[in-house]
Amino acid sequence: MNISASDVQDAKLTATVTIPADEVDAAIKTAFRAAAKQYRFPGFRAGKAPRKVVESMVGKDFVLGQATNEILAKNEPKILNELDIVPLKDANYQDLESVQDHTDYTYTVEFSLRPAPALSSYDPVSIEMPPAEVTEAEVEAQIELVLDYQSKFVDVDRAVEDQDFVRVDIKNLENAESFEGENQLLHLGSTSQPKEFDQALLGAKLGDVKEVSWTHEHHHEHDDEHAHEHAHHHKVELTVKAIQVRQAPELSEESVKELFGYDNIAAMREAVKEDLAKDKESRLPQLKENRVVSKLAERLELEEMDADYEQSVFQELGQNFMQNLSAQGINLDMWLQINGLSSDQFIADLHRQAHDVARESLALDALARERAVEVSEDDLVAAFESAGIEDIAASRAEFEAQGRMPGIRDSIRRSKAVDWLVETAEITEVDTFAESEDKDEESADTE
Repeated sequence: MNISASDVQDAKLTATVTIPADEVDAAIKTAFRAAAKQYRFPGFRAGKAPRKVVESMVGKDFVLGQATNEILAKNEPKILNELDIVPLKDANYQDLESVQDHTDYTYTVEFSLRPAPALSSYDPVSIEMPPAEVTEAEVEAQIELVLDYQSKFVDVDRAVEDQDFVRVDIKNLENAESFEGENQLLHLGSTSQPKEFDQALLGAKLGDVKEVSWTHEHHHEHDDEHAHEHAHHHKVELTVKAIQVRQAPELSEESVKELFGYDNIAAMREAVKEDLAKDKESRLPQLKENRVVSKLAERLELEEMDADYEQSVFQELGQNFMQNLSAQGINLDMWLQINGLSSDQFIADLHRQAHDVARESLALDALARERAVEVSEDDLVAAFESAGIEDIAASRAEFEAQGRMPGIRDSIRRSKAVDWLVETAEITEVDTFAESEDKDEESADTE
């Protein structure tokens, strides 16, 4: 097989392929044998009818067409491997004619490729990262969080303020059956209740009774041509039963022993510090990779993402997600219910992820091109080994037969680009917990 390829134009590559006559004859012979087995020919056992009989009964053009299709299907993976490309769509075979006996067969095929935009800069990126070592501010923040988990609701004797927790009896007065109930806990400032509840309760005192009315606009699709807005009016009566705040226990020798089982505060601090150190050791490398790649993607000179490429990423993300769910023994409906999401929300979020991943992938491709990243034989072997594949030779042969080796090479080139970004990145360590403490102190000083 001989392949000549055009330059890539508008993300399309055209290849001209010539199949030698001996391979053409072998394909024709195989096609006639297949036809002889597939159809019944009176006077001949299955698969034994000679070519002339098959031609007269089935038609020569039909069998040659089958041979042509077999040649195209057999050689497409070889073309992909040879040109090292990953097409976005099915190949577009142009102006095809059928193969002929004892004759080289030449045809043209067009492949749609992902875009190849440039970067505004190929210099190392600059990112901010949490400190590599555990800081005292981080320890303090973690202890505060742990103490907050032990918070209790405490009654306060004052008027309701923003962010308070208010226990109320709710009486339905009009179209609000779903809200009705006794001793219900409302958190002011949250979105779990109508905003009119917050407005009515702010400044209220224990025992106050408030009437609350609100209107809910409902968009109703009546049919394909008509849509209607329905306004639903609701009214309830709120009776304030308690005004509460969440109160965390104070940090003391007694509380750390009673609540957490530590001998003293120092022992708790040391345990928290060790846990944070382990967390950083496992989490920071991936965080650094994510941030350098995200920063690089900001340099991508691409006004609008190619829809076909984004869709291919979307499908790949979806397939991987479904495989992960299957491995956990749950289906998508169960997962959506557990996470409180609708299918539309899930799909919209997956599309956003696909857009981001597509930009990051194209940015890494551009960096790999600029740095002329190469993929060695050792790189390929290492890639299969890292995937946990035992019979590398068999697996690689399968990938080659399916034309999937270019995808492996793409992945390796991107990984090498990421490695370079991580190694060369300019890092500024920022302790966000310490900054938060400083701001709190400044705020207290100005009050």
